[in-house]
Amino acid sequence: MSEIINNRELQTPNTTKRQSILKQIFKDLHDGKNVKEVKAHFDAFIGKITIDEISQLQHDFGDLSVEEMHRLHAKHTEIFKGAIEEAEKTNKPEEQPGHPIHTFVLENKELDKLVNTQLQVHLGQFEIEDSQEIVLLLLEDINLLLDIDKHYSRKENLIFPYLETYGIYGPTNNMWRINDFIRDAIKDARKKLASYNGEKQAVIELINFVIQEVITMIYREENILFPMALNNFTEDEWLKIARESDEIGYCLIAPTEVWKPERHALDEKAISEGYIKMETGILSLKQLELLLNQLPVDLTFIDQDDVVRYFSHGKERIFARTKAVIGRTVQNCHPPRSVHVVEELLADFKAGRKDTEDFWIKFRDKYVYIRYFAVRDENGKYMGTLEFTQNIDPIQAIEGEKRIMS
Repeated sequence: MSEIINNRELQTPNTTKRQSILKQIFKDLHDGKNVKEVKAHFDAFIGKITIDEISQLQHDFGDLSVEEMHRLHAKHTEIFKGAIEEAEKTNKPEEQPGHPIHTFVLENKELDKLVNTQLQVHLGQFEIEDSQEIVLLLLEDINLLLDIDKHYSRKENLIFPYLETYGIYGPTNNMWRINDFIRDAIKDARKKLASYNGEKQAVIELINFVIQEVITMIYREENILFPMALNNFTEDEWLKIARESDEIGYCLIAPTEVWKPERHALDEKAISEGYIKMETGILSLKQLELLLNQLPVDLTFIDQDDVVRYFSHGKERIFARTKAVIGRTVQNCHPPRSVHVVEELLADFKAGRKDTEDFWIKFRDKYVYIRYFAVRDENGKYMGTLEFTQNIDPIQAIEGEKRIMS
């Protein structure tokens, strides 16, 4: 890196030479070179970096181990600070109330307020005196912070799928893992506080970790992820994201207005009035959709290529689904830490080793029965997988007999 570089040439963001230098700088970082030294090279030879270049770098370095990814993201953030070029825009729809980015930023402001002016203050009091009263104050703060799951879930289920359609996989592979680290740390903090037994230092270190990671994630979102999405997504895609955000919910605050861009909103396609002739009857598409949505279960179907093709949309879904998952591979619809389970199940179905697999879990206030069925044609050829999810608490509560109408 000590060679003389023509800085004027480097100001053209897409030159081969600039890309080569960027890769070498980040390779040095990955190889464990001193961060200050790497940043000095970055400042001297690159200076500013665009969102597109960051996206390409994340893609080039591919998937990382959990430990490596967590270590490097902190270093990347340190190098990026103050170096990201802002895209010039004359009209900024993301600043309009109701736009998904506007809502994300409002949530980040509330999260920043919660961790810096509330959680941090109570933690300082706890360091002086770990009384029951202060422990309860911290527990209240952590319970509020659990709401961050909705913020992250909207990223994962609405932003990430569209980024993938543009060939951008870095956030899906790496940011989702960090989201999970933060979720787990918050839950761990709640557990330690709820059953506090005097492990003061452990609680202090854990909550400091949570505060730091939440603040750092806010920076990554607002300086990398959101600009990356804004540079690529169409207005129609943002409209779809805005419309599907309600299903997942909001963190600490909700939009007070519906986003209405200047251009007329995307018209929803009416369901065709055509009919489907099946072996045992005929239904219109409208009737079929109403029938499937009326079932007291959640259905999801993926095809033989692992692509999500359909999910039912009943009144009370157990797990959140958004239309953004349609056309997305099922592997990218699951947190990275559970993808191996999905892969193993699908491999068994495709090889004919299994036709079904069942799971049952406690999820919030429900007892959930999850069933997977290999869908095969009349010749036994694998055509896809059906996921069947049901809350079986009401069924387990049944006693005796009922022979007449209530």
